[in-house]
Amino acid sequence: MTLVADASLRLDAGFWDYTLIAIYFAFVLGIGLMARYAVSDSLDFFLSGRSLPAWVTGLAFISANLGAIEIVGMSANGAEYGMPTMHYFWVGAVPAMLFLGIVMMPFYYGSKVRSVPEFMLRRFGPTAHLVNAISFAVAQVLIAGVNLFLLATLVNALLGWPIPVAIVAAALIVLSYITLGGLSAAIYNEVLQFFVIVAALFPLTMVALNRVGGWDGLVDGVRDSTGSTEQMGAWPGNELAGFDSSVLSVIGIVFGLGFVLSFGYWTTNFVEVQRAMASKSMSAARRTPIIGAYPKMFIPFIVVIPGMIAAIIVPELAQFKETQSAETGVDYNDAILLLIRDLLPNGMLGLAIAGLLASFMAGMAANISSFNTVFSYDIWQRYVVKDREDQYYLRVGRTITVVATFAAIGTAFIASGYSNLMDYLQQLFSFFNAPLFATFILGMFWKRMTAAAGWIGLVAGTLSAVTIFVLSETGVLDLPGQGAAFVAAGAAFVVDIVVSVVVSKATAPKPARELVGLVYGLTPKEDLRDPRDRDEAWYQRPGLMAGIALALIIVLNIVFF
Repeated sequence: MTLVADASLRLDAGFWDYTLIAIYFAFVLGIGLMARYAVSDSLDFFLSGRSLPAWVTGLAFISANLGAIEIVGMSANGAEYGMPTMHYFWVGAVPAMLFLGIVMMPFYYGSKVRSVPEFMLRRFGPTAHLVNAISFAVAQVLIAGVNLFLLATLVNALLGWPIPVAIVAAALIVLSYITLGGLSAAIYNEVLQFFVIVAALFPLTMVALNRVGGWDGLVDGVRDSTGSTEQMGAWPGNELAGFDSSVLSVIGIVFGLGFVLSFGYWTTNFVEVQRAMASKSMSAARRTPIIGAYPKMFIPFIVVIPGMIAAIIVPELAQFKETQSAETGVDYNDAILLLIRDLLPNGMLGLAIAGLLASFMAGMAANISSFNTVFSYDIWQRYVVKDREDQYYLRVGRTITVVATFAAIGTAFIASGYSNLMDYLQQLFSFFNAPLFATFILGMFWKRMTAAAGWIGLVAGTLSAVTIFVLSETGVLDLPGQGAAFVAAGAAFVVDIVVSVVVSKATAPKPARELVGLVYGLTPKEDLRDPRDRDEAWYQRPGLMAGIALALIIVLNIVFF
């Protein structure tokens, strides 16, 4: 994608479109100003004072992930791979979200830690804590760059501004409300953004399906463009996984995506966990990811399906899919914008643009708000300037928010070099999330794991994922599609586990009394209960809600097999 205005993507917005966009921005900045008055200390700024209800944090939990990864990345995946993209939701998200709510949130919330790296500090000590904090901070700046690049792409398409100018302008918009209101501003804006995104993408999907001739027309279109209907079935997903063998493809999707990448992202990624930590009680914290799982399983119908249709009815994209030639002037990342350009009239166009702006801002704001918390608490306060008054760390948080935003401007240009941003993002997840999940899951369920194993295993796992990436990029390993990310994630997980076990056997563990509240088998169940949850209704029980969600996911996988 070029760094200049692309006339082929220009959206012909009119007066009412700009009016809708202006109203949306007024609400966004207004929420930031209102949230500012609720910020009196660092806990308010970084964790909303742990006071928010489950429905708010649940919608924010899913909206924080409903950024560039979902809207542009998944529509690009839909255009390239078709229905197997559903695995990122039904296999690669919901099961891990339910596991987070049922198993891991009681430890995060019950231990009163302020971040995921702080949990690492209590379980494994300062070295593992510092490694995790630094790797998380780097990852968030890189991923924020993805969201920022795509936000700037939309400004480029709407106004014709060059991408570098649009990147700076878009960054300043997000920076304004995060700096004002902290996490509360981010969360309440994420709730608003969730409804705006759905209101924008649902009509687009309906119009697109009507244009292609309904579901039967979509099937016929996929058959005509690819020569088969393989992309209309979710399984086995050979093209997505990068394997010729259907057996290896299923193993790669289930283990690489569904277990390592998915659980690594959803259970240890502070971007998501931070929303649950802002809840007002233990039950609300546990229900946060479970509530988010319900919209998560249906979002692909308004994200993936439009991408598939765009690859059929948009001439430039259909040509690109057939030839993979840069001469078409577009790539898979343009799928959703091209569909909006061709299908929506003025008025609805403004709503769609507002929805895309909302999604990109939600994603970037989530990255920046989690980054400032980890940097302020886990790096600055712990290792640089200790024992200062609370207001000092509040000022640090606001300052580093500015620094992180401008760092994201730099990383946005890295993202601009990928024709399918999901390839880039999945590679990042294999570096940062897969080994962290191995360390967490082993340390949480095995009391014998030692502090040395915590950081050595984490470093070894990360290096193994980077090695797979380098071998794939240099052609030593032939792993097309997103197979390199799946294999790298699997390697990182296995290497981390093996190294951690070996190192633990050679070093001394912590006494059992120091691991209460940190290791599953050593923590009494009553320590994981919150007296504020005694009056919850039967339909609010996390176990029941998770069971229903899991049953729905199984049904969806069967129906779209």
